[in-house]
Amino acid sequence: MPDLLFNSTIADLSQRMGRGELSSVELMGSVIARTKAVDGRVRAFNSFDEGDALAQARASDERRARAGAGGSQSRPLEGIPIGMKDVISVSGQPLTASSRMLAHFVSPYDATVTRRLREAGAICWGRLNLDEFAMGSSTENSAFGVTSNPWDLERVPGGSSGGSAAAVAAGEAIASLGSDTGGSIRQPAALCNLVGLKPSYGRVSRYGLIAFASSLDQIGPFARSVGDAATVLGAISGHDPKDSTSLRMDVPDYNRGIAELARSGRKWRLGIPKEYFGEGLDPEVGAAVQGAIDEYRRMGCEIREVSLPHTKYAVGAYYIIATAECSSNLARFDGVRYGHRSKDATDALDLYFKSRAEGFGPEVKRRIILGTYVLSSGYYDAYYLRAQKVRTLIRRDFLEAYKEVDAIVTPTSPTPAFRKGEKAADPLAMYLNDIYTIGVNLAGLPGISIPCGFTRGGLPIGLQVIGQPFKETELLAVADAYERTNDWRTRHPPL
Repeated sequence: MPDLLFNSTIADLSQRMGRGELSSVELMGSVIARTKAVDGRVRAFNSFDEGDALAQARASDERRARAGAGGSQSRPLEGIPIGMKDVISVSGQPLTASSRMLAHFVSPYDATVTRRLREAGAICWGRLNLDEFAMGSSTENSAFGVTSNPWDLERVPGGSSGGSAAAVAAGEAIASLGSDTGGSIRQPAALCNLVGLKPSYGRVSRYGLIAFASSLDQIGPFARSVGDAATVLGAISGHDPKDSTSLRMDVPDYNRGIAELARSGRKWRLGIPKEYFGEGLDPEVGAAVQGAIDEYRRMGCEIREVSLPHTKYAVGAYYIIATAECSSNLARFDGVRYGHRSKDATDALDLYFKSRAEGFGPEVKRRIILGTYVLSSGYYDAYYLRAQKVRTLIRRDFLEAYKEVDAIVTPTSPTPAFRKGEKAADPLAMYLNDIYTIGVNLAGLPGISIPCGFTRGGLPIGLQVIGQPFKETELLAVADAYERTNDWRTRHPPL
């Protein structure tokens, strides 16, 4: 039932199930059939448990039957299959981080976001591929194979959450969860014609997420519409005592807030940072983003140029902070407590060396080495401490701009999806794919990527909207206002 999987929002599916026109078992069966039909080419999944998914679907149908007519209205995700990036813990399911280090590890517990999805009635579906330990921009660094972009199977889907994006784009999940450390939700969303949302740091619990860079990581949704992303965000948000960075804040009804702001006729003040439209931006991407800006202007929005002058230091600061935190976080994978353990070690020190050498891939090793260097004696002040000071300046740039504008609009990625292998041998070229997204993580801000067009060759282009801290409702409303003017999101790949 491709039309059902591609042309229905979460609200549509929920209403159909509420009216008895569709069961969760039927919906899950369609998703499984679609996955079996196309994932041999897309390779979005590391694994999936068909029996478990159908059992969850049957339980959902039983809950709906017990609740009676209209009983699921307070649970908008009841019976909806949500794909799970393979760094988010799901009890009894593999948790591999797409690494040989965890190839045979099974999670003994649920992440907080997993638990909250279950409480909302959602079906936690499969384990989605990624760049190993979420380190990459193309999903080419996975130990389990490269995921393809459903729009062009010879191209990458972006990364690190490439499997999460490809699964939704290919109709293998209704929505999915990814993690975003420097653009790992927004960049794949742009390359796969999806909505991808990175919440404010502290909005969503990180408990049960395999940590890459703890001060940057956030979990967020992929979806086919702004409204669907808002629904999933509402389900997974909220304070969690198991995560010390999780803030005590009320969780708004995001969809209600979007509707109220739309009815109010509010005219947004949107900032266009001059630093984001220079060298390195693909002309077709630039033209599509400019077209979106012009559409906002036609709506009556006020468009202002703003400056984020410390943007030029963002890539350097990010790859010092992220690698330093990666080096610290991945020290726990030592071959002793869990994960890969070398069979050839002769003593304890040899066990550490060989287990890590065999378990980690080249990109992870590269980042561990960089991070260990910048944290080493004599270099900490020169690199890590200075990068943290630059981070403060980058956040200050954004907060100064927000004195003049409600949100900031930029390209999401400097280029459309590139060919597999095109940048694999050039780490710097790969890192520059995140040039427009990493500042959002350094500043702890919410950001969203929404479809804004296609290249002449049929590749998707994404528009990034960057919001003020913890003002996700306003951010979603700005994105929704543009989404209502076009049909980009309704298009799907000809798999």
